Parts: sequence; structure tokens; C-alpha cells
Amino acid sequence: MSGSSVWTGRPLPGRPWPLGASFDGAGINVAVFSAHATRVDLCLFESPDDRHEVRRISLPCRTDDVFHGHLPGALPGLIYGLRVHGPFAPEAGHLFNPRKIVLDPWARGLARHPVWTPSMQTFDPLHPDRPDQRDDAADAPLGLVVADLEPAEHGRPQTPWDETLIYELHVGHFTRRHPGLPERLRGTYAGLATEPVIQHLHELGVTAIELLPVAHRFDEPRLTRSGRTNVWGYNPLSFFAPDPRFSSDHTALGAIHEFRAMTRALHQHHIEVILDVVFNHSCEGGREGVSLSLRGLDNATFYHLDPADLSQLLDFTGCGNSLNLAHPRAVQLVLDALRWWVEGLGVDGFRFDLASTMGRTRDGFDPRAPLLVALDQDPVLSRVKRIAEPWDVGPGGYQLGGFPAGWVEWNDQFRDTARRFWRGDTGLRAPLVSRLAGSQDIFAGSGRGPLASLNFITCHDGFTLHDLVSYEQKHNELNGENNKDGTDTNNSFNCGHEGKTEEPAVVAQRRLQSRNLLATLMLAQGVPMLLAGDELGRSQNGNNNAYVLDDKTVSLDWEPDQEGQDLLHFVRRLAVLRRRHPALRRKEFLTGRRQRGASRPDVEWFEFDGRPISGGDWGLAEGMLLARFAGDSGALAADGLAASGDDLLLILNGDPDAHLCRLPPPPSGRFWRVELDTAAPHARVRRHLRCQRLLVRGQSCLLVVAQALPHRIGTGQR
Repeated sequence: MSGSSVWTGRPLPGRPWPLGASFDGAGINVAVFSAHATRVDLCLFESPDDRHEVRRISLPCRTDDVFHGHLPGALPGLIYGLRVHGPFAPEAGHLFNPRKIVLDPWARGLARHPVWTPSMQTFDPLHPDRPDQRDDAADAPLGLVVADLEPAEHGRPQTPWDETLIYELHVGHFTRRHPGLPERLRGTYAGLATEPVIQHLHELGVTAIELLPVAHRFDEPRLTRSGRTNVWGYNPLSFFAPDPRFSSDHTALGAIHEFRAMTRALHQHHIEVILDVVFNHSCEGGREGVSLSLRGLDNATFYHLDPADLSQLLDFTGCGNSLNLAHPRAVQLVLDALRWWVEGLGVDGFRFDLASTMGRTRDGFDPRAPLLVALDQDPVLSRVKRIAEPWDVGPGGYQLGGFPAGWVEWNDQFRDTARRFWRGDTGLRAPLVSRLAGSQDIFAGSGRGPLASLNFITCHDGFTLHDLVSYEQKHNELNGENNKDGTDTNNSFNCGHEGKTEEPAVVAQRRLQSRNLLATLMLAQGVPMLLAGDELGRSQNGNNNAYVLDDKTVSLDWEPDQEGQDLLHFVRRLAVLRRRHPALRRKEFLTGRRQRGASRPDVEWFEFDGRPISGGDWGLAEGMLLARFAGDSGALAADGLAASGDDLLLILNGDPDAHLCRLPPPPSGRFWRVELDTAAPHARVRRHLRCQRLLVRGQSCLLVVAQALPHRIGTGQR
């Protein structure tokens, strides 16, 4: 390791590739892209505590806008930053300032994680058109040269989308209070790969964990000034480096190796790792922001600028800036980072935050934008899971259904429709049918099927499931923003009392509605996603934007009360049903027609009185719906369970009143059997129905299965 003593040789020309600082066996090659810089200095530090570089080397060569040089004999562990020379001309989009140390955006490790200081500002606070003249070497982020890793093992689960169940979690919060883990592993990458955690995931039927951002982030100056942090991590400083705050030894190299060991261990237990990644903006903020990396390296290349005024940034993200991912070098930055996570660290897929920004060109969103095309053609990245959050806050930013084949998209219309239906809103029967059937109205136009829809009821951003049925208003006072942050459109319902209560009727109603929402999620066509802790009844006390909270409010309680334990058992049961019945996990859209060789249509919709629903009847009996899904005897179940080709009835009664439901006749030689009833979650005996009538309690969801005639039939009516 050369990090303890600074390299003292003379630089050679080196190569203009690969970008970044890389060890080639004979030394370290440094290659830095900047289309508008005039000189790039490599600054070497002896330790992260140095207040100034101990050696400065001008990179000796420039080839096609890449400044490069080779340090013969230098070893991994070298600590470095960059000083970039060029015009400070805001009117042309250029903000070069060699008084600032900037982070190499291709750095795979950070030797120093920065905390905001005024010296990081881009503009002089007294002269807004002039550069800030303070040197920030004592506080700036510093890169760490990391040796190449052997390619991650090939034993990846490669779970098909139709068998995928995603579980979204925050690494730090998930295991922080787990009583079965040693203190040093709580809240770490290693903690996710322990036996108690893996057992919990397996019992839930989880096939993939989706991690909130784990690359280095930089807290917004307004948060630092108020003593808070961006705990979720959606303010990226580095796109390559795993954050040591989630490693057990809190070092850069430790984070890399611990993360890699985590993915390997999870793969051995058939669990995939999906990363939430942020390539829509950087932590440098708007015009009044900081100069830490891309801004000082080449502002005019890496950011969207206003064509009418190049001194102004276009902000499609609400974070002050938007990365210009139509530029080839910005595309290269994203691709190189993603390949490092996949090939070096073992990641199986990505969820792209505010992904519409990734498809923006000068003419707006384009599904054939350079980055989207490059991802589709890349021999590594085209084979991993790609999930889009299909919107941003710019013009035309809502692009649900607009991404090309190969993408799965967060479906907020599923979320909103399910919430509003169980809240009791009217006029939702037709939208609900579409959401339950895989949202063909949204995704068919791009040639995809129901598995393009990632369904969710809750996610990190918003209420937890417990709070969704306990609060009608957000309660974000702890965030320090006077409860003005977070959305006001929650489609939530408090079941008669705002917040905590021990009123038995209210508590019972909340439990029922939680089960209804979970059943709607797990029994619908598409790919389901659970929010970590929902299965345990986790509450954030009504906070729907807990991005700055880092205490018991947001961490999981692994020793839940009886309510939490009951909910956990219910989710496990739902997961088993979903895996056992392939009719709930179809790859093609339901048509309502008979498929070749089938005796029944693949789906039929009925009124509660047994009449088929025709085209003009969707507005009637709005709170009630019965769907019959034809079984598929040739399909396979997931996880080794015996596949069921049985017909299924999914019954939803959003009406507060009970209704007598007339069931369609089962296939010849079969009887209907109630497998799941959210109004009777503890029923141990599956009820076979002697007749075709079933009393469906108010605000409840049932799954009824056609199974072979048993030797002894119990009573069928409640």
C-alpha cells in the first residue's frame, strides 16, 4: 500500500483509458476526461487528515479531451484529488477553479468523506459572479486507488421476474435493533447476510432485496447547518464507492470487501441484491451549491444547462441540477459504475431513481435516448434487472409505461388505486380491474406484459403500511421543516381516529385494512414489492418523509407485539399462495378469451350476484368485484412447491356491509375451497363449500380455489 507514503517518481505519458486511477501491475494510470479544461493536476495526499496535498503533478498528456499520465511503481491505496484549470465563465457554463480539490468521479473508493464547509462553495458569496477563492483541500473528498477485483462469482440466482418478490430496505435501519446479531454487525452489509436475517427473508418468500442508496452521499448544506443528515442517501457524491458507514470496520476497503461478501452469501441462499441508484442529479446542488466533483471537472458537459442562459442549470429533479445523460462521457460514467457494481461487487440489478431524467434529450424524454439504448446493448448490464422510477419533476416527466422493453417500472397507479379502493372511494372498479390484471392499459403499448408492472402499496417514500391506515395527515414535525415537506396526497385513512389509539374497533379495522392491502398486492398480476417492516407493523408515527430520521422511529422492531406477529404470519401465508398458484404470476396479459386447448377464458369478471360484468357495467356495485382466473396445469410453481393448476376466485368487497356472493360453477369434479379470508385470518381449517353461495364480510378480500372433491365435505356457509 502506497497510501502511507506519497509516490515520488516522475510521471510517464500513460494511456487515456480506462478513466479514473487504476493499478495496472506496473503502477497507476490516471485518466481524467474534461472537454473544456486547459490543465489537470493530480494532487497526492499522505493521509486523509492532510490539510493540503503533499505533491502536485500536472498530467503530462492530453488525448481526445482526456488528460492522462502513469505513475510507475505506485500501488493501490494512493490517496488523491484533482485540481482542474480552465475558464471561470458562468455565461458559457464553465466553472473551473483550481482553488478547489475535486473528486475523480471514477474513483472506486473514498479516502475522505467530506462534511460541508463554506470553502466548498462555487461562487464568492460577496461577488456572485466570481469564483470562491478559498482553498478547500483540508475538507474536500479524496479518492482512493482500489485494485481490480476478480469477477464476482457466477452463482447468481437469476430469478425470473414471474417468481420475483422484492423487499425494499435501508441497510442501516434494517438490522440495527436485531437482538440476534452481534452489536458490530447491526446496521451493516454483513448483518444482511446473517442466518436470522436470511431466514426471515425466506419465510416471507423474498427473492430479492432492494437497498436504498449505498454509494457515498453528501449531506445538503442546509441539513448540515441544522445538524441533520440525509439518511436515505439520495444525494450522490460518488457513483462507485460503497459507503463505509454501513461496513463493520467503517473503512473504504472494508466496505468494498464486506459488500462483496454480502452479495456472495445472499446468492448462496438464492436471494438477489438490487441497488437503488441515483444518476439523475449529483450532490452539488444548484447555482449556489458546492464544487466537489463534476462541476469543477466540466460543468458544461455533465449537467443540463439552460440553452437561453448557460449560467443557469435545468432542474428536472428538484435537487438543483440534472445530469446530462445524453452526452457520451456521462453515459460512460453511468455504464462504468454499473458494471463495477455488477462484475466487481456482485449486484443483480438496479432501481433507477427519477429515471425519466436518464431518458432526457434536448427534445424531452425519449425511450431511445443514448443511455437507455446503451443499457439495452451492454453485454453485462442488459442481463441484470432494470427497474425504473418512471418520472421526474420536469416537463413531461411522468413516463409510466414509456420505458422500452426490458424495463420494469414502479407502478404508482397500482398503489393509488388500491389505496383509494379500500378507503372507500367511488368510481374505481374499472381501474382496479386493470391494476389486478397487470395494467395492460399502461404497458401493452411498449410490447411488454404484466411483469413490466412493479406493484407496491408502500415504499420508503411515504407512509408505512401501519401509518397508511392510522393517519389521514402527515406528521413530519421532526424533520425540522414545519411539516411542509412530504406529499399531501397520501390516499390514506385512519379508520376513525388519527394516530395511536387502543380503541378496539379502530384497531381491528386497521388490522383488517392492512391485510386487505397486502392481499391486493400479493394476489395481483405483476411483480410485488414489500417495504421492510410492514410485515411487522412498523410505524413512523405518521411521518411520510423520514429521510432525515435515524433512530427508533425508522428502524425495525424485531420483537413485535401480537399484532405484528399476526401480520407477519399473514404475509408468509400470502407468499406461499402466490408461489403455489402460477395463475397469479402470468407472463402474458389476461385476455378474457379461451386460450388454445382451454375450456374456460383465462379471466372472467362477475357481479356478486353471479352475473358476468359486461362493458357498460363497470360503474355498478362499485365496492364489489369477483374475478375468476383459469388455472394453468402446465405452469411451474416457485421454490420447489407443487404447482397448482386450479382455477382461482379473487373476491374483493370494499363495501362496509357484508354481501351474499353467488359463485360461478367450479370445474367438473371440483369444489370451491376458501384458502384466504382477510376477515378471518386465523382460520386454520380451509372451508370447502357445499353450495355456490358465500357470505363475504364487509371490507374483506378472499381467495377461493377449485380443488378436487374431498371425501368429506364440511358446511359452506357462514
